[in-house]
Amino acid sequence: MPEKENTGRESARKLLDFIQKSPDSFHAAENAAEMLRKHGFARLREDRPWEISPGGDYYVMRNGSSLIAFSIPEQSFSGFQIICSHTDSPSFKIKAVPELQGNGYIRLNVEKYGGAILAPWFDRPLSAAGRLLVRTPNGVNSVLVNIDRDLLIIPSLAIHLNREANDGYKYRIQKDLCPLYAEAAQGRTFLSLAAGEAGVREEDLLGADLCLYNRQKGTFLGAEGEFIASPRLDDLQCLFSSLQGFLRAENSRSIRMFCAFDNEEVGSRSRQGAASTFLPYTLERIVRGIGGGREKLMTALASSFIISADNAHAVHPAYPEKSDAENRPRMNGGIVIKYNAGQKYTTDARSAAVVKLLCERAEVPWQTYVNHSDVAGGSTLGNILNAQVSPYTVDIGLAQLAMHSPCETAGARDGRYLELMAEEFYSSYLLADENENLTLVRA
Repeated sequence: MPEKENTGRESARKLLDFIQKSPDSFHAAENAAEMLRKHGFARLREDRPWEISPGGDYYVMRNGSSLIAFSIPEQSFSGFQIICSHTDSPSFKIKAVPELQGNGYIRLNVEKYGGAILAPWFDRPLSAAGRLLVRTPNGVNSVLVNIDRDLLIIPSLAIHLNREANDGYKYRIQKDLCPLYAEAAQGRTFLSLAAGEAGVREEDLLGADLCLYNRQKGTFLGAEGEFIASPRLDDLQCLFSSLQGFLRAENSRSIRMFCAFDNEEVGSRSRQGAASTFLPYTLERIVRGIGGGREKLMTALASSFIISADNAHAVHPAYPEKSDAENRPRMNGGIVIKYNAGQKYTTDARSAAVVKLLCERAEVPWQTYVNHSDVAGGSTLGNILNAQVSPYTVDIGLAQLAMHSPCETAGARDGRYLELMAEEFYSSYLLADENENLTLVRA
């Protein structure tokens, strides 16, 4: 097997380990923060003044589920090099009063989070993870919890009782998707169980943000192990791969930034989403922290570049007619550059050209995605971020199948391709002339 393919498999294995430890957005953000701390990044707090200096590495979190990390060059900087992804995935959020009793059983009361494919959630071991809000003598603490065992299941109705089961079915969340938790006779409530797993007292619980997750571990598939199957590849594959490139990048004249936002799957309009103040406030505080003002921020943004990294649809082998006739990404085909005339993706010819140049320099393949003109597509972070700050922006991703299923499929080599491209991007800086001709300079 060629050396690059070996490296790709190693990268994929690390990705699957990261996903296994990141069953929800809170754990994903914390695990990314732990990687940053191991590389010497210091945590800043939004509620305190920032003391930052040239050559420093820092990160800041909001809500425990979104994170921005940045590295400041030793010399004066020309702009920002930013890659953004998201921490959340479609799932089911457990309601405030979590238990439904009836017919001798207890089920959990849930609501749908994001545009999930519903059918694959049935008949597989599930559990719950997220955070608990706990009373303390001085106020309220947030505690992460992962009930790390097979706990729940959403059982199908037997075909003998629904002879039309294979003829199509419209699922009702409140009736069909509430998972089986326990026998009614057992005495331990779900919140009591969650509190015990977190090492806190049930009577101290003041709230919880918990969601279901698929217990299936990620694995390699295919004749040569060329594919991976895992929960939450959208968008932890892009998050993890871009973070790896960020951590390996060389010093540059740009301020390197890695951003991971929550709530993309429900529109990003939250305190910690891409539509919030998190990124613009962080940019302003960075510039002010190293002695600049608003004019410096504006000029720096004009020489900056955002890569919005969120997975893309691979051509489906059984449904090729759902893809554009020519723009048909495949798994293991490299970085997917995403276009949309309606600006659901921000890519234009200029920003796409920069990505193609980066891929050439990193020696990784690239491909293109455009929706079939008669099939409506989704949207992602790029256009939302551009409403907050407006550098040159491109939308990219890695090709996958079964997007928004609790088990998705992607290429085992593609994560490595994004790592290499991200490393090249973060090790470069951008210069623009009066005609917006761009020069990409390798540090």
